[in-house]
Amino acid sequence: MNTTPTPLELLAAISARRSTITLGVPRSASPGERRFPLTPECAAILASRGIQVLIEAGAAACIHFPDEAYIRAGARVVDRRTAFAADIVLHLPAISANDALLLRQGAMLIGLFHPERQTPAAIATLLRRHVIALALDLITDSVGNRPFADILAEIDGRAAMALASSMLADPIHGKGILAGGIAGVVPCEVTIIGSGIAAQAAARSAIGLGATVRIFDNDTYRLRSAVNALGAGAVISSAIHPRVFTSALRSADIVIATPIDPATRRDDIDPELLKRGVITFDLCGNPAEPAFPGLRRVDLASATAADNDPDAPVRTCYVNAGSAVPRTAAMALSTSLLTLFDQIVNPDTGAVNLPESITCAVYTFMGRPVNRQIADIAGLRAIDINILLNLS
Repeated sequence: MNTTPTPLELLAAISARRSTITLGVPRSASPGERRFPLTPECAAILASRGIQVLIEAGAAACIHFPDEAYIRAGARVVDRRTAFAADIVLHLPAISANDALLLRQGAMLIGLFHPERQTPAAIATLLRRHVIALALDLITDSVGNRPFADILAEIDGRAAMALASSMLADPIHGKGILAGGIAGVVPCEVTIIGSGIAAQAAARSAIGLGATVRIFDNDTYRLRSAVNALGAGAVISSAIHPRVFTSALRSADIVIATPIDPATRRDDIDPELLKRGVITFDLCGNPAEPAFPGLRRVDLASATAADNDPDAPVRTCYVNAGSAVPRTAAMALSTSLLTLFDQIVNPDTGAVNLPESITCAVYTFMGRPVNRQIADIAGLRAIDINILLNLS
């Protein structure tokens, strides 16, 4: 009897090779941008989809997440150069010329538009390296909404009112008063310029605090929509009639300016109209066209309680409200980013798609500027992206 062992075939599991797309998330080098786009939970979901997340060491410290949280989620902690060398780079502030040099040829850069902060040198580098630059706040869905811009506007409105209430209640640098809701005590007055998403978010918070809320806008249809959304009788609404508007500014404890369409000039507002200790916010987001040109602008990313001094010789206007609550912004952005990556990334093939809802948000493509504002900054002529897509 033959006792020699007979070799048998062993079936081995064979897995299809999957291309890996790398996503780099560098730290923001802009002191005015404390928002961070990616939570560890979102990084874990992206990793499970075959996307390798490369996060710069210490990048999420602004939202109080340590590097270890991202490592546990399946991400790699890398240096700045490696993060910028990824296939897709997620970087909210306008990129600098030096950082643009770190991007690889043909990479995709995803961030916020910030045309007022874009520089000709940085744009020239993006064009030279054929970077596909995509602005999150310009992405439009099938019904015309801008999901990223809208969620950031809602955060700005809520944050502005929460911060204003806290500043008013400060017994040293504020008035030491509540916004309202106390029987027998006249509530504070909140004047909101505009009636869009940021304005409605601020109004909802103010109503919840018991304040008297006035909303001004010259777009009657948008104003009517805001009043219906907030509830009949919850706010006082008006077009921007000079006498009515001036009266509201004189008595307001909190003034919040939000974007208006069509834009209404407000540079004739005399800061002396505002009463002592008023809390003022500009949520319009364009430092080149401030809502209140006569007021000193204070960025909430680096503001202190002492900035709100009622005895200061120059009135203060607070800007960049969303950066005061960066972790909330991170959670909101992460949720929307998962939907975006479902649309643009195919991890099995390594391909990046540009559906129609995304192309409107691209501002550099195939070495050409495809957005008029960016082209003007670069001193070039904008090209229709659809022409380039047909050629590619």
